[in-house]
Amino acid sequence: MKAVATLATLMLAACTTVPPANAGPTAGLGQIAVVDGLRIRPIEVVEDSRCPAAVNCVWAGRLTVRARMNGPGWTQIRDFELGVAQAVDRYRVTLVAAEPEKAAPGGIDPRAYRFTFAVSGAD
Repeated sequence: MKAVATLATLMLAACTTVPPANAGPTAGLGQIAVVDGLRIRPIEVVEDSRCPAAVNCVWAGRLTVRARMNGPGWTQIRDFELGVAQAVDRYRVTLVAAEPEKAAPGGIDPRAYRFTFAVSGAD
């Protein structure tokens, strides 16, 4: 039982939604974050199955956000899973944090979301 509690704690820690100190731009749905010439516009929450805060879950869940990116002469729409880096043109883009934390098993008002992206690799 102690091993299960430890595993659950580690899984929840991996699902943190607080932006790290070196995090990049933050934007809500329909807003635009700009970094190194890359414009990122979150357009839809595809999945938010994160475990609600203060609830012990067997699985931490995941958050996936669809975003439109505009770089010099190109546009792409990609789905970003929290914590998973992707190569986009000459960039590495990671959705590193999302707010608010899930407070209850119900949904979050889409206007309340804020997404923080880290971008690296720009020439």
